[in-house]
Amino acid sequence: MIKAGSNESDANQLIENLKSAPLQADVLERDLAMLSYAIRLTEEPASISEADIQRLRQHGFDDRAIHDLACCVSYFAFVNRIADGLGVLIEDS
Repeated sequence: MIKAGSNESDANQLIENLKSAPLQADVLERDLAMLSYAIRLTEEPASISEADIQRLRQHGFDDRAIHDLACCVSYFAFVNRIADGLGVLIEDS
């Protein structure tokens, strides 16, 4: 989450930090917990354990939020694999 009073330059810097080192970005602890879970679910899905779910709960995520987070992360992984498997080229924006 971008802090109140941040300007466009701060926002752009945060985006770059999230791209290069997401777990070192200057964001709320709650957001770091979410990012950590999303990265692990993407890179090592079999490694997710009850401890990961408990960490999310400790940061205020309820079962619905955890479900939605898992679905969003998994959906993007699914779509990317379909696109890769079909040789879809991504347009430059």
